[in-house]
Amino acid sequence: MDEALKENLIGALENVIDPELGIDIVNLGLIYDVELDDEGTAIVTMTLTAMGCPLAGHIEADVKGALLDLPEVKDTRVDIVWSPPWTKDKMSRYAKIALGIPD
Repeated sequence: MDEALKENLIGALENVIDPELGIDIVNLGLIYDVELDDEGTAIVTMTLTAMGCPLAGHIEADVKGALLDLPEVKDTRVDIVWSPPWTKDKMSRYAKIALGIPD
């Protein structure tokens, strides 16, 4: 997969907002990887800020919807992983500023 396509996939994921924090999941550092296989399936490896997050299904549905808007994407698969665990260090500077977290 070329870098431009990967950037398009990540750009689409920036439209997915964590409903509790009001920041997109890319800037929160929740996206670990995104790939597109030869059949057009986008495979997203991501985590959540906490195990047992009650909004996991909502976020997963938003991820799928955002990626299916891209013409290259025929299907999506979201793999939620807990390793490595998410920490505030994974957040972008933008997200830290928006949430008032010292850099």
